[in-house]
Amino acid sequence: MQFDTANLIPVLPELFVLGMACLILVVDLFLNKEQRDVTYLMSQATLVAAAVLTLWLGGSDRQVVFDSSFVRDPLSDLLKVFLYLTTFITFLYARGYLQMRDLYHGEYFTLGLFALLGMMVMVSAGGFLSVYLGLELLALSLYALVAFDRDAPKGAEAAMKYFVLGALASGMLLYGISMVYGATGSIQFSAVAQALQQQGMDNTVLVFGLVFVVIGLAFKFGAVPFHMWVPDVYHGAPTAVTLYIGSVPKIAAFAIAMRMLVDGLGQLHGAWQGMLIILSILSMGLGNLIAIAQSNIKRMLAYSTISHVGFILLGILAGTEEGYTAAMFYTLVYALMAVGGFGMLILLSRRGFEAENLDDFKGLNERNPWFAAMMLLLMFSMAGVPPLVGFFAKLVVLQAVVHVGLVWLAVVGVIFSLIGAFYYLRIVKLMYFDKPTDEAPITAGVDTQWMLSINGLAMLLLGVFPAGLLALCAAAVK
Repeated sequence: MQFDTANLIPVLPELFVLGMACLILVVDLFLNKEQRDVTYLMSQATLVAAAVLTLWLGGSDRQVVFDSSFVRDPLSDLLKVFLYLTTFITFLYARGYLQMRDLYHGEYFTLGLFALLGMMVMVSAGGFLSVYLGLELLALSLYALVAFDRDAPKGAEAAMKYFVLGALASGMLLYGISMVYGATGSIQFSAVAQALQQQGMDNTVLVFGLVFVVIGLAFKFGAVPFHMWVPDVYHGAPTAVTLYIGSVPKIAAFAIAMRMLVDGLGQLHGAWQGMLIILSILSMGLGNLIAIAQSNIKRMLAYSTISHVGFILLGILAGTEEGYTAAMFYTLVYALMAVGGFGMLILLSRRGFEAENLDDFKGLNERNPWFAAMMLLLMFSMAGVPPLVGFFAKLVVLQAVVHVGLVWLAVVGVIFSLIGAFYYLRIVKLMYFDKPTDEAPITAGVDTQWMLSINGLAMLLLGVFPAGLLALCAAAVK
């Protein structure tokens, strides 16, 4: 392994984000409360510059450096650009919320950037060790973010639950990786794939290793039955943190599924397909059914996330280029829908008031017809109502499943999707047909209002013209 120019150029975006995160951390020490916008602006500038750097270094070729530990290819380029985009929107939404609650500290942005760096490493991982390093950097940053509000007992409790269950999942993942290493003699995905091609899967140790790897992966996705942390963390964390956890890491979870299951363990597709079918059905079923019973919208969106994870897994388990493209498209679309949904909670919150309950959306159309329309677009998109992009995302996933002969599974997906539409439509009903319980004016900043408008309208625009993003996903998967 050599640290020369040829090896370092593909990792420039990671090195840049790391350097800027450290610089922002130091600069923030010398800023008082009134100067905190400097930290915010430096963080946003870092994301924009990283996106430019990634696009400049990108291309249709595949570069493998550091002894096959790091991969730069069209898949990593596209996923990283969406990581920057969703993180940029998250920081923008979070700024006003943090200011109103005296939580406007530089640690939020630096931890967010370090978590982003972990996800970038996961997206470009060429081996199990790289995946694990990125995963732990992400997890440690998120644990601290969940407990960001030190005066909130709910946050500390949620962080402790997340930490304990996360440590358990990491241990299982490591156990699985050690078994795969014992069976194949390598932890690099290319070498593992080559070993599997030669020896097949007639190896009990390998099968057990695969089971533990899938368990670790399912926890990071929040798939049933490894979902226990999701509703508690979403509910206990400050909304600005829930906004981050509920959107950006899903892109990284899809990336490690592609790297580990497709690049590394693709020869075992027949084995892990069955596991993903079970995880998918359980996630769609339990997520949609329990979401109906929720009165707290953060918990409702948490169970909604679990059901959407089921759809992402449907695309991956198809095991075809069409399926991977559909799963990637769904993941990117879901990240944009989720960041918009939690952004609406921030819009309706103000100093001394948290918009966390469904009743807080009552009569929103009378208070502000424009943002009621934006929330309608986001909820209809999540429900899969045409012509919004959420409908098209579900359609391409179900189409991929049907094309591999799993028609019954596609029917199950449609049924659970119809059940899930109920709780999204309930929010629309509250906004348009109930009288408001809160007459207070919306006090969010102009930047938040503009970005939420763009976010909501993007659901319609991408739904009417989905071919561009779908073509990018297809090119990346190839």
